[in-house]
Amino acid sequence: MAAWASNSGWPNRPIRMVVPFPAGGSTDMVARYLAQGLGERLGAPVVVDNRAGAAGNIGTDAVAKAAPDGYTIGLVTSGPLVNNKFLYKSMPFDGDKDLTPIALVCEIPMVFVSNPEQLKVRNLKEFVEAAKAKPSAFSVATPGNGTIGHLALADLSQTVGVRLQDVPYRGDTPALTDLLGGVVQAISAPVSTFIPNIQAGKLRGLAVTSGTRFPGLPDVPTAKEQGIDQTATVWFAMVGPAGMPAPMVQRLNAEINRLLESPQGKSKLQQYGGVVASGAPALLRQRIEADGQKWQRVIKTAQIKLD
Repeated sequence: MAAWASNSGWPNRPIRMVVPFPAGGSTDMVARYLAQGLGERLGAPVVVDNRAGAAGNIGTDAVAKAAPDGYTIGLVTSGPLVNNKFLYKSMPFDGDKDLTPIALVCEIPMVFVSNPEQLKVRNLKEFVEAAKAKPSAFSVATPGNGTIGHLALADLSQTVGVRLQDVPYRGDTPALTDLLGGVVQAISAPVSTFIPNIQAGKLRGLAVTSGTRFPGLPDVPTAKEQGIDQTATVWFAMVGPAGMPAPMVQRLNAEINRLLESPQGKSKLQQYGGVVASGAPALLRQRIEADGQKWQRVIKTAQIKLD
């Protein structure tokens, strides 16, 4: 593989890493960490290119339509790779045909959070029991229609058999503000935004929706520990255009995995609310297929559609 890279001359100019979300968010921060490390390991600069819009579809489409020469890759999330094709009436790309899986990078669990001064429940099980007793009294903020926080709430409603009122916001921050102000009773959103307030005791983590507890919040139990069979995470993955040469994919995959599995990599991702989820390209393909089956069912049952 190293001999192939040397003989091919790749890379001999900057590589563009498309991020389909704005600068400053968790996807962007993970991308910039990977860009620096990959640039050092590959011997060519890796430049982050933020192409936000349409819930990640615009930037991901830019990757799908690029030449498969190894000079355009993308750090994208499970939204444009999986969920969006079930949410939108039409998509500008076909993720199964137009993209090459390179590597799973990390996953961020959802967290259900409450304001302990406004809501006297200690965990998600107690919250569900209270909501079943009086459903109209509870509203749950999400970062917006079709976001993974919204889908996780829909999944929870279907799992426990109670309709929880969704209050969509334009992102995590305004939802957090209203939760602290007592406007809503809880939030369903990625854990990364809420770590400092939970650690400080201003908010209570009712449950994380990963298979195991999140290392950054070891005292917050999983939903499954409370007898609620739910998992919901947003995950990040590196992809390229369809038709990338296999040795190039293997080289990128190996270097990304080395960065992620290093002590610095694990520590960085935990700061951003993530847990390393490395592996071979085939693992990413399997994850896309498995999550597609789950979220298609949840979205169809909840009748969620975006323009």
